[in-house]
Amino acid sequence: MRRWFVAVLLLLAACGKPAPTFKGTDISGADFGRHLALKDHNDRPASLETFRGKLVVLFFGYTHCPDVCPTTLSDMAQAMKQMKPADAARVQVLFVSVDPERDTPTLLKEYVPYFHPSFLGLHGTPQEIAAAAQEFKVMYRKHVEPGATDYLVDHSAGSYVLDPQGRLRLYLPFAHPAADIAHDLTALLSP
Repeated sequence: MRRWFVAVLLLLAACGKPAPTFKGTDISGADFGRHLALKDHNDRPASLETFRGKLVVLFFGYTHCPDVCPTTLSDMAQAMKQMKPADAARVQVLFVSVDPERDTPTLLKEYVPYFHPSFLGLHGTPQEIAAAAQEFKVMYRKHVEPGATDYLVDHSAGSYVLDPQGRLRLYLPFAHPAADIAHDLTALLSP
């Protein structure tokens, strides 16, 4: 009788809701990406705790970026448009500037919401940006060509997704299709 009872319990446990299948890379349980202490483009303090209860998509870039950053923000905006409005309202896209010399709060406030009105640009001191980048294992460095009057910033190009409890869940590589982003965000918002 006891074996039969245990077999039924195991069978019932196996009938639970299957784990979602993601299009991005599942990094659940990663031991990094737990802290962030910057300011948003309205000069309000911004930490991961600030956005608890929302799905957070975190991307490191800069406003003068000629390709990766506008493409990523555009893809994120398209993903938001593909989601149900109620689900999209539960997502917060954060653009962390890795160019504190040029990316002022005013510039971030003009640039980031251009792609979607809910997107926020984050900024900080060079030390705060370095700490945030290190926490999320993001590489960036200023790149100046000899004789140039301007510069580029080489930087990691993927995005991280944190669930509403603030846990790191997904890595989305550069040029990840908007439909796949929308799929993954919706899956993470499903009960």
